[in-house]
Amino acid sequence: MTIGLVFLTVAMAVIVGWLFRQTLHVQPWEAQAALSEGSAVATAPRPAARTALWVFLGVATSLFVLFVSAYAMRLGLADWSPLPRPRLLVLNTALLVGASLAMQWTVRAAREADAPRVQRGLAASGVLTLGFLAGQLYVWKQLNVAGYLVATSAATSFFYLFTAVHGLHVLGGLVAWLRAVLRLRRGDDPARVRLGVELCATYWHYLLAVWVGLYALIVSSELGLAICSSAPL
Repeated sequence: MTIGLVFLTVAMAVIVGWLFRQTLHVQPWEAQAALSEGSAVATAPRPAARTALWVFLGVATSLFVLFVSAYAMRLGLADWSPLPRPRLLVLNTALLVGASLAMQWTVRAAREADAPRVQRGLAASGVLTLGFLAGQLYVWKQLNVAGYLVATSAATSFFYLFTAVHGLHVLGGLVAWLRAVLRLRRGDDPARVRLGVELCATYWHYLLAVWVGLYALIVSSELGLAICSSAPL
């Protein structure tokens, strides 16, 4: 169990570190400044919104780490009883991967100031993200019908806890996504649209990274961490 947790922690740190490096060196716009005998590009200062996002991600990561730590301690008790593995989780994971990829594609379109592509990319990422949330709710319904309620066992409690907290973070991301969509439709300043898209993409990549870690905790019985057994639901 300890080896598995260390592996997941390292994997999460690598993914989040990569995201940080990607956003650290990317500015939302470049200001042109005229100098004495020519012109040079002056980079705008780091936006406060980007810093605020990373502060929030740090807090959110701490929250998930606390939950995983509590899960690791509870897992060691003899009465741990895994629940069946919902097959739909695979499809839900694929939908979130697609949403993250769509967001990255949208960032490229925003950097090229291609408004139609940005609009299509935001629409695709929004639809895929809503599909992910709908799929998660359907998994809850499947478990409830099968008699696996929140209070049925410790494993079911942690399953609902992990998926609910992650789902709430996804809903929060959709609020930012909606703001970016409305800003684009109003024909707002391209620099502001680009910044909003880039922040959304960073957040979506983070949501995917967290879900990959949680998914491993839910299904990876080989590491001795599984909330779900190998028996499908």
